[in-house]
Amino acid sequence: MDLFNYFRSTSSYRVRISLALKQLEYQYVPVNLLKGEQREEDFLALNPQGRVPALRIDSGELLVQSPAIIEYLEEVYPQPALLPEEPVLRAQVRGVAALIGCDVHPLHNVSVLNQLRGLGHDEEQVNAWIAHWISQGLAAVEKLIGDDGFCFGEEPGLADVYLIPQLYAAQRFNINLADYPRIRRVAALAEEHPAFIQADPGRQPDTP
Repeated sequence: MDLFNYFRSTSSYRVRISLALKQLEYQYVPVNLLKGEQREEDFLALNPQGRVPALRIDSGELLVQSPAIIEYLEEVYPQPALLPEEPVLRAQVRGVAALIGCDVHPLHNVSVLNQLRGLGHDEEQVNAWIAHWISQGLAAVEKLIGDDGFCFGEEPGLADVYLIPQLYAAQRFNINLADYPRIRRVAALAEEHPAFIQADPGRQPDTP
């Protein structure tokens, strides 16, 4: 498989964690978002949206959007599972993932921030916007996850796949995590887990 991604992209980070947890091998194909490589003709021919990640599977088809890619990996490579078997718990795990993926991450995506700047907002206002939405989201996640282990148990799962990249973004934007002890516990466990270490933005081929 070929993973088109960028080291600092949080949605790419999710897919890298999922691949690492499932111990799947892939070819890392960097797409430099700062240089605008996602808007070049060759990449747009692959993904018309011009975003990462994109996963080209062994049969040649290209998959886009991290939730769809991760769902595909879970269906085709079910072990180790990212979702529990019990339906209510599955829904709770998916709820935390969706909270981050749908309600938090999109609001500090670079395209949104550039639109705010284009509308005349200065960097102080943009940073206040980022801090508001990330902090609001993490405050909700803190109340939804468990008291032990990773987000929902001793082994990492889908909620952790979404949470850890969001914490990377929170650190980039200087968000204080002091009020989130459960989240900090999960982060500490991830720092020692081989799959999260392997997927870390600081360890990728295109990391400056």
